[in-house]
Amino acid sequence: MAVYTDDPIGRDVLEAYARRLDEPLRVAIVGMVKAGKSTLLNAIIGEEIAPTDTAECTRIVTWYRYADTPRVTLHPVTGEPEELPIRRIDGRLLLDIGDARAEDVDRLVVDWPSKSLRNITLIDTPGIASLSEDVSARSIRFLTPEDAPSEADAIVYLLRHMHASDLNFLESFRDTTAGQSGTVNALAVLSRADEVGAGRIDSLLSARTIAERYRNDDRMRALTLGVVPVAGLLAQSARSLRETEYSALVELARLDRTDRERLFVSVDRFVRGEEPVSVSPEVRMALLERFGLFGVRLATALLRGGIPDSTVLSRELARRSGLDELLRLIAAQFHARASQLKARAALVAVDTLLRERPRPGTEELSASIERIQSSAHEFREMRMLATARTTGLALSAELTAEAERIVGGSGLDLPHRLGLPDSVSADELRGAALEHLRRWRSLAENPLTDSVAGEACRVVVRSCEAAFTELQASSDRRNTVRLVLRPEPVAGSGEHTDDERHDSEHQLHDQ
Repeated sequence: MAVYTDDPIGRDVLEAYARRLDEPLRVAIVGMVKAGKSTLLNAIIGEEIAPTDTAECTRIVTWYRYADTPRVTLHPVTGEPEELPIRRIDGRLLLDIGDARAEDVDRLVVDWPSKSLRNITLIDTPGIASLSEDVSARSIRFLTPEDAPSEADAIVYLLRHMHASDLNFLESFRDTTAGQSGTVNALAVLSRADEVGAGRIDSLLSARTIAERYRNDDRMRALTLGVVPVAGLLAQSARSLRETEYSALVELARLDRTDRERLFVSVDRFVRGEEPVSVSPEVRMALLERFGLFGVRLATALLRGGIPDSTVLSRELARRSGLDELLRLIAAQFHARASQLKARAALVAVDTLLRERPRPGTEELSASIERIQSSAHEFREMRMLATARTTGLALSAELTAEAERIVGGSGLDLPHRLGLPDSVSADELRGAALEHLRRWRSLAENPLTDSVAGEACRVVVRSCEAAFTELQASSDRRNTVRLVLRPEPVAGSGEHTDDERHDSEHQLHDQ
């Protein structure tokens, strides 16, 4: 800021990224047209505030961020921002851009008092690979700008099948300026997972099998941190289950088996069937629109299985939809890395500014940025994780998998890094950290380990050291240590030999 104080353009860039460091992490929801992006976004937020129809506003990049007071602001490509009226119909937020055309709008910003948005800003993007080239271009320009960091820190990419266009986009996002460090910052969702099995009650089991196959595909592993199946419509409706819907589902669950099976034969039979049921066709149609046939089948099965009330049903439907697993991955992979991802974007932005608008005194800044990018351990972990999933680490498959886990490939909390359950004790964590440290230090110092593998081993060693230090510091804060002074031993009366002292010092060094 001091160097660019008299350069308005440079100063604006720096101020924007300084603000971005203090903002919540930005996660974009991305995918082809009709992949279920807005539905999934509503499920994550827990409210139906993102439009899911084909209105003009679905062709605009729309930001959803936390605020104490609801507000919707239209930012045009040229001109001043305009505040839009807030309208809700049947509980859903209605975004109306009036006479404005989508191509004339840079973005919509929805400020909303939802606790789900306190730590994350969600960005709904128009569908890529759309028949309208303008719609696709709008998303691609936003997510993968030339010679600048993406405005999104991370993405959740929705796919129905693993098409070449899906892989091409993920590769282009990875290859943006912000991704050139090897940062892995994408999760994939097998969306509308309930449709995989044609709405059968076991549809999600089939979807999990497909997601596992995608997850282990070498091309997908190089581009994403994981693939999780999610029934988006069910997830959205589960998070906003209404008492009237619960009552109707209870009535359907009370039908005898024969009438229930006939009613669930098809969508048409469910709406128009004449089975003896007190739920009107209009209410059944509303349930179908909100939950889909799969969701209604699942809900009635759970109610017959003993679900006691609407709160428990809502929670169980959300869990079975796959939403809980997605939220866990977002927390483990994105929230936990938020500082690093935002810092990386800021460093790239400053580096780009220094190259494009050099000024006296920027040489030292460039050198400083290069040192940070090459030596900061958090960045080294992300680069190594990306290398493990692309070119490989020159280690065995077993060691590579362990190295990925230790540097945060499955999550950044210590139990995930060390391959232990969440319920493990602190002493067990310390023991595992020390065991990993010794083994990986031995590999790093082995003269038979080649240079590429050796560099990977040293990164893993540093991660193990950080884990052990964190655990040891936590233990020191809890325990009181007493120093007991004993008389100096007399020679020949149990005094340690040189070898014993050496062994003791070696153990202390390891710890």
